[in-house]
Amino acid sequence: MIPSKPLSIYSWNVNGVRAVIKKDVFGPFVEAHQPDILCLQETKADPAQVGLDLPGYQQYWNSAEKKGYSGTAIFTKQAPLAVTYGFPAAFAEKVDLRDDQDRDSATEGRIITAEFDTFFVVTVYTPNAKEDLSRLPLRFKQWDPAFLAYCQWLEARKPVVACGDLNVAHTELDLANPKPNRGKKGFTDEERQGFQHFIDAGFIDTLRLFKQGNGHYTWWSHFANARTRNIGWRIDYVLVSAALRHAVKAADIHAAVIGSDHCPVSILLAPAA
Repeated sequence: MIPSKPLSIYSWNVNGVRAVIKKDVFGPFVEAHQPDILCLQETKADPAQVGLDLPGYQQYWNSAEKKGYSGTAIFTKQAPLAVTYGFPAAFAEKVDLRDDQDRDSATEGRIITAEFDTFFVVTVYTPNAKEDLSRLPLRFKQWDPAFLAYCQWLEARKPVVACGDLNVAHTELDLANPKPNRGKKGFTDEERQGFQHFIDAGFIDTLRLFKQGNGHYTWWSHFANARTRNIGWRIDYVLVSAALRHAVKAADIHAAVIGSDHCPVSILLAPAA
């Protein structure tokens, strides 16, 4: 249940795909890296607004109902067997993803699932807990459990690659300044526990197969020259089912790719030896 040939899967929170294209970053990135599957988060646009011509790729977009907000996309060289936008109806009816202000995260274009012959690719833009932690109850009690349950529901059929902006630094090694950020959005005990539940369920944090320690970050504040100084957070991940562990031949963070406050992350899946 692994790919028949090497396959590169990239994930990137572009923080507005139109802005990245306008900066003349997106096209050169795709040309240089040639991802077989490219997952985007925080696209902040409808495809009609973008008019992106990407030869050799099929495009799948899940845009938020609210204009200029959230959104995900998958671009793939190989046509999927099926594509699902958000949680499928049979699953969605079992979960309530509205927060205490009655904002429904299910309408925010946060998930796309592409089914291929031997695995699923799920891209996700996890809701931010917000500075005042107003969306932390949604994250902890609703979203994180629902997303894990969904990935396990898929996994009962075939292995899963789940990638995207999970909006959490898992351990103290995943951000440059853990002590002053403890309890703040992205590093609350609740969010970290939500991520740990994926690990406990057998999902593999692919970067940690190859790189240990701190300094491996995927998001940097715009303030205080944080990116140049590498004062960042690792909140973008590629997780895989345990069945794919030995097929993961590389996992990387592409910090040199600019254009967003996040950088791309990637894995290479290859047939077992």
